Amino acid sequence: METGILVLNHNFEPLNICGRRRAMILVLLGKAEVVRFSDNILRSAEDEYPVPSVLRLHENIKRPMPTLKISRKSVLARDDYTCQYCGSKSNLTIDHVFPRHRGGETTWENMVCCCLRCNNKKGPRTPSEAGMRLPHPPRKPRYVPFIAFPRFMSAIRRPEWSEFLEGYGKGLER
Repeated sequence: METGILVLNHNFEPLNICGRRRAMILVLLGKAEVVRFSDNILRSAEDEYPVPSVLRLHENIKRPMPTLKISRKSVLARDDYTCQYCGSKSNLTIDHVFPRHRGGETTWENMVCCCLRCNNKKGPRTPSEAGMRLPHPPRKPRYVPFIAFPRFMSAIRRPEWSEFLEGYGKGLER
């Protein structure tokens, strides 16, 4: 069962993914309207309420544009929890493509998801020096900056939210 409710700004810009309790409070206080319902029902002692899947706020919220911070979780999510050298999905770690001890920086363009075996094989060398190859160069993702990147990556996979997140996940498909 999918959890989380997509919250849209008044202009239909994705703002957040919140829990059922927060979503129901927004609706019952009249601060948001339901754009789409899920198949779930919330039962109280006296009544039943359909659980929303997508909410739209009644007023436009102005928020400063946050920056996308690099983190281990974000790099793993960007690379779909798959080793970028061999395709393994177990024992994952992060690899600096150009090693840090040789001046490599901790940036989106220099970090990839890597399994422990490939990371040890590559060691303190570049992929070409180690005889390994990346299928595509790593890059900074474009996404909805108000939603945490790993949550956003799971959100774009939900078909009922695709029309609201359309255009934000471009460049993430591999």
